[in-house]
Amino acid sequence: MTELTKGNFSAEVELAEQPVLIDFFAHRCRPCQMMAPVFEELEREYGRSYKFCKVDTDAQEGLAQQFDILSVPTLVLMREGEIRHRISGYRSKDDIAKILSL
Repeated sequence: MTELTKGNFSAEVELAEQPVLIDFFAHRCRPCQMMAPVFEELEREYGRSYKFCKVDTDAQEGLAQQFDILSVPTLVLMREGEIRHRISGYRSKDDIAKILSL
């Protein structure tokens, strides 16, 4: 799983050949902590078709602002450098898998 920063965002996301699912999180956030194992499990299952990345919103405030992240966790699905889907709050593995299959 790739940790995104302002410095590597373009190369890792905008230029990615496959769709990218980004988890915007904060370490202090309980729902984010609950989401972490779900996100890791999804990466194991869908990692060949999707790229999975994380953004620590406390450390990467500029990226959080760029994406108008108002609450965490927020998942953003990007394809070809464009936002295709966005959800906030804890979601089950099945809920996220449905988004990946769209």
